[in-house]
Amino acid sequence: MNKLITVGISDLNIARNGDELITYALGSCVGICLYDPILRIAGLSHILLPLSTGYSLIGNQSYKFADSAIPLLIEKMERQGAHRYRMKAKIAGGAQMFASINNSDLANIGQRNIEAVKAVLYSMNIPLIAEHTGKNYGRTQKFSSDSGLMTIKSINRGEIIL
Repeated sequence: MNKLITVGISDLNIARNGDELITYALGSCVGICLYDPILRIAGLSHILLPLSTGYSLIGNQSYKFADSAIPLLIEKMERQGAHRYRMKAKIAGGAQMFASINNSDLANIGQRNIEAVKAVLYSMNIPLIAEHTGKNYGRTQKFSSDSGLMTIKSINRGEIIL
């Protein structure tokens, strides 16, 4: 029986052999799915903020930021045999959850997260092949190591498979 591996906020993990990754509560956060289709190794990172600049990166604090978590996820996948040149990316989240807040930095954090994730993927030559981002609602993201399919569930919006 395949395992369902939960990835928390500011966390990352990998799956293979038909196991699936899942993360909950993607509001302004972004979930990044990476996939090596030849070895069927899947990775999922749930980032909270775009950039680690100015923060102390102690322990797993690096998992919190797009610019530090994505390279760490790639390294973890490569240690299992995945190859960066075969990896493809799918992302979800980056919602505008704080529209009523006057602080524009906080109100736009979802969009800033999306932009940072795309910039890191681009800099690492990993193509973004699907996304379900923006809007003003939360998401649950599931990712299959068997098929490379990303499933998005949202309250009152059903399920989307990308």
